[in-house]
Amino acid sequence: MDEYFHSVRLISDRCKGCVSCTKRCPTEAIRIRGGKAQIIESRCIDCGECIRRCPTHAKTAVTDQLADLAEYAYNVALPAPALYAQFSAEIGIDAILVGLLNLGFDEVFEVAQAAELVSLAINDYMARGQASRPVISSACPAVVRLIQVKFPELIDHLLPINAPVEVAARLVRQKCSKQLNLKPEQIGIWFITPCPAKMTVIKQANDLKSSISGAIGISKIYGDLLKAIPTECPNPRLHKSTWQGIGWAVAGGETSTINELNTLVVYGIHSVSTALEQVVMGKLTGLDYIEALACAGGCIGGALNVEDRFVAEHRMKQRKRTMETVQEAGELDSVGDYSEVLLSGERPPVEPKPVLRLDDDIMKAMSKVEEIESTLKRLPGFDCGLCGSPSCYTLAQDIAQGMASETDCIFKLREKVRDLAQTMIELANKLPPSLDKESS
Repeated sequence: MDEYFHSVRLISDRCKGCVSCTKRCPTEAIRIRGGKAQIIESRCIDCGECIRRCPTHAKTAVTDQLADLAEYAYNVALPAPALYAQFSAEIGIDAILVGLLNLGFDEVFEVAQAAELVSLAINDYMARGQASRPVISSACPAVVRLIQVKFPELIDHLLPINAPVEVAARLVRQKCSKQLNLKPEQIGIWFITPCPAKMTVIKQANDLKSSISGAIGISKIYGDLLKAIPTECPNPRLHKSTWQGIGWAVAGGETSTINELNTLVVYGIHSVSTALEQVVMGKLTGLDYIEALACAGGCIGGALNVEDRFVAEHRMKQRKRTMETVQEAGELDSVGDYSEVLLSGERPPVEPKPVLRLDDDIMKAMSKVEEIESTLKRLPGFDCGLCGSPSCYTLAQDIAQGMASETDCIFKLREKVRDLAQTMIELANKLPPSLDKESS
């Protein structure tokens, strides 16, 4: 199996071996072995749920750093719309963008601008009426990865249009290369990201090719950015996006810009997984479009943000009211030509990545399936997680794969100890025939 870069990592020294992460992982990618968590890489989708749930902060996300800008002659920051929600609404977006320039970037390009283009492209694509419905948004990389590993039968439903950040990177790289006479490899394009999954997509050379050089977590630069934001910002005119693009940071923002009436907005990775299960079972017929977001509340709930997601949502509402007073709805046509956003086969196809292959030999695989079923009947079915596997079913899988034993289950271990103790008592009461008067 090809190696897969993962942004989410374990800090082993901090891990206490509790089962919080195993119980919350949507793809059952974590086990507790030897008192420490272990991440099964083939299952991990880098959604960041374990980062949010770990009580000892033993999970982290690897992203790039500002020092990495030195590798390029010219550097462009792509701020996610969620970045604006990390600051009080009294701090203007222009001031935040100037702050990024003060940190060392040569230029900023708002991802929200690309989101406006993508919105227009989605409307064009949906109007053709040729897509498998419901069409599932491909904007959230964790959801795309979830479909790859858990719902491969839904890959044909994924919107074949790049996420706004990829579109932004491609547009700004072309512009800078042309206007500054720089080679593409001399230009660093950096996504200021609220989530670890985007870092994974960028670094995953064996998967979808990215136009982005790297990703820097919002939490990693927040302190420096806060200091770099000017108190006075005399009309720099860097901020060019409308609310329609910025609204993508909040759940429902994407679907609010497209024309389809029968849409579903679902967020939170477990709720997304449940909704996709219903699509697979044919329970959500009639839907045209699904906006699915791994984080609660949308990108404002990303694991690499610094602000509470409810506070962030409130701030976005404040910004929306302010922006709507100066911008009229329906300005999307003013942002430029969106025709090149329609990929027309440009993006490599999304490939399925099955999470569990029992064995390459079909006969051995079938034998392991039978072993799983028989083991599952003997386990208590409590799904307590005390064995280090998230459920009795996954423990049965692990046993069949030689990764665990039945006595890892504390209830089965107690049964075995009790039976052994009973046997010892029976043996202790026995006498050899030469001393047993009753046998004479």
